[in-house]
Amino acid sequence: MKKFRGLSTWIFIALFIGIGVGYALNVSYPAPAQKTKKEALELLSKELSSQPTSAANELSAIVSNDSISENEKYDAALACINKTKNASTEISKYQKSIDVSEVQNATLKKILEILSIFTDIFLRLIKMIIAPLVLATLVAGVAKLGDMKTVGRIGGKTMLWFVSASFISLLLGALLVNLYQPGKSLQVPLPPEAMESGIDKAALTLKGFVVHIVPSSVIESMATNEILQIVIFALFFGTATAALGKKGEIIVKAMDALGHVMLRITSMVMYVAPFAVFAAMASVVAKKGIGVLSSYALFIGEFYSGLFLLWIILMFVAFLIVGKRVKQLIARIKAPLLLAFSTASSEAAYPKLLEELERFGCRNRIVSFVLPLGYSFNLDGSMMYMTFASLFIAQSYGIDLSWADQAAMLLTLMITSKGIAGVPRASLVVIAGTLATFGIPEAGLLLLLGVDHVLDMGRSATNVVGNAVAAVAVNRWEEKNYNPEEEND
Repeated sequence: MKKFRGLSTWIFIALFIGIGVGYALNVSYPAPAQKTKKEALELLSKELSSQPTSAANELSAIVSNDSISENEKYDAALACINKTKNASTEISKYQKSIDVSEVQNATLKKILEILSIFTDIFLRLIKMIIAPLVLATLVAGVAKLGDMKTVGRIGGKTMLWFVSASFISLLLGALLVNLYQPGKSLQVPLPPEAMESGIDKAALTLKGFVVHIVPSSVIESMATNEILQIVIFALFFGTATAALGKKGEIIVKAMDALGHVMLRITSMVMYVAPFAVFAAMASVVAKKGIGVLSSYALFIGEFYSGLFLLWIILMFVAFLIVGKRVKQLIARIKAPLLLAFSTASSEAAYPKLLEELERFGCRNRIVSFVLPLGYSFNLDGSMMYMTFASLFIAQSYGIDLSWADQAAMLLTLMITSKGIAGVPRASLVVIAGTLATFGIPEAGLLLLLGVDHVLDMGRSATNVVGNAVAAVAVNRWEEKNYNPEEEND
């Protein structure tokens, strides 16, 4: 328990130190300010009256050209003025200020590259663990269940929970976004409707979904960390192992031993976690700054209030299941939760979450079965974000969707979100496809990209909470004579 508390404490400390260091870097090394360049451009325009006609015409054409960025306008206009050798002292002052700012930005990039090493190493170590851990624990867990009837029973209960939790998350997101109306109160310019967001759309086909979840090679699936494909193979392998009876016992023991080895490696990797958390938080705050949150403060606050409400619902359900031991559950999942929040990756918390749920009292065969499936089918925070973000964008563009349209959107999100496990920025990919389906400008995604990482931190932590409660619920349903002190299988 001391070791666990120590890890949680160090992660918590690293979180706040990272925020402080990130803020200091953001203040010390500000990115080139667009406002400064815009002011310089306006000053350049005033030079028109004192310049030869040809230079004046050229400068006028540059300033009025809306097809190029502010940076390009500034550089071209400054070059035009400098050709006349009449650039004012005030313009030179602006130029020096911007040049210094750009040097500072380059310095900040180098610092962030160094910081990113810690986060990248930690996430790569976690990815190194996940595939063999999922395979070993799930094969052993399914083999211990004994037969397909038991697997089907537990699988049915698990999927029933996942569908119910996903529906509640989607519905809660829809209700809150209709209550708060965040899109109507956003005070930022809207991107042109025709603009591309740069996010690939999720195209759902029954054939594509089925083909994707069935692995052509388990080696390839493990190499690319396709969790859902590993789960499918492990289900077949575990069931076949159980059918062998005594001949399969050696495989069960080997997989069980492999699982324990991977958990021991997890304990070693966790020593890197505080450094990764510090680096991740410092990088985010240094890049975005505290100021970027001001324009979206209301939207972010409303979304996080929704996540907090979802946490209350999940923990209330956990209380109904395990009673006062819910406090112990919260204490157990604290470290995985902080990891997921600070790294914006629920995947980073998987090995530690598996270990802590077993220590809480969940059976090894249950938690090793539920968690891998949960990481593909039970992402409660992401589900809530999808409805919240989709309807927020619709509101921003003044598009009123009927309750029937919103119900259809919920059903679409429920289905499409299950087919893209392992896709980078999966939530944005699903949202892009949903927007296209309901005639909402895809460019609206650009409204979210600047603060998506901040939002991803909250939804990743919520995914951890949702999967922890799911494992506890299925474990309780399966254990008729539930005894928390009983040794795990």
